[in-house]
Amino acid sequence: MSKKLKLLITALFAIMVLAACGTSEEEGNTASSSDSTEEKEVLKVGLEAAYPPFNWTQQDDSNGAVKIQGSEEYAGGYDVEIAKRVADALGKELVIVKTEWDGLLPALESNVIDAIIAGMSPTPERAEVIDFTENYYTSNFVIVTKADSKYAEAKSLDDFAGAKITSQLNTTNYAVIDQIPNVQKETAMESFSHMRVALESGVIDGYVAERPEAVSSTAANENFTFVELEEGFEVDPADVSVAIGLRKGDESLAKINEVLAGISEEERQEIMDQAIANQPAAQ
Repeated sequence: MSKKLKLLITALFAIMVLAACGTSEEEGNTASSSDSTEEKEVLKVGLEAAYPPFNWTQQDDSNGAVKIQGSEEYAGGYDVEIAKRVADALGKELVIVKTEWDGLLPALESNVIDAIIAGMSPTPERAEVIDFTENYYTSNFVIVTKADSKYAEAKSLDDFAGAKITSQLNTTNYAVIDQIPNVQKETAMESFSHMRVALESGVIDGYVAERPEAVSSTAANENFTFVELEEGFEVDPADVSVAIGLRKGDESLAKINEVLAGISEEERQEIMDQAIANQPAAQ
């Protein structure tokens, strides 16, 4: 064999070895890249982030707040704590999608979100288009008013006759206002933040809220108080309960109900009390 032929064979062998090594390394890198980019399945939860103490917006992740999708802000509150437990049980990463109240049902039906955990009551009308879990909180309706108002000592709905009262758009809170005799039912508002401003400025005399929101409101503003009426609103139990909304036929319904059943009434109240204590002062 000539010297030139031996050199050629040696060179070809070296090229083959290097090529094999390169392929192995590339395959290893590809596998590593695939492993590192594999994402955990997410649970996209819709809420307003504007209904303390159920949910609110804050500027950092203190007290367990979760970052809002597409924003530098974070969401905290009772609903967020419940959402974290549900996501953990389902083995999914929690993603908070800040959504206007009126947009929650459309967002769920169009797959923009996977669940509504937003202090929503499981009314028969809503249950026609989405499924609801078992309740994860039960409360009652009260009326928030100014502490120095003539309505602050009210005992019955009759005592609010002639008052300018409102609540949130498309809620049972707003519907029950009709039970107040001779009430001046004001235009429904988009959020409770708007109602607090309207009450402070005297545009309204009060607004109907669930008790946790009222406790939250009076904690944030010493000028406010709330009235728990001895003769109050007549409501269906579903109107003062809140549940998680899911798309019709969602297979995770049973599992989520198991999670909720594992949270005792005492623990639910503890979570709510902590949420009220944690809410940002501005809320």
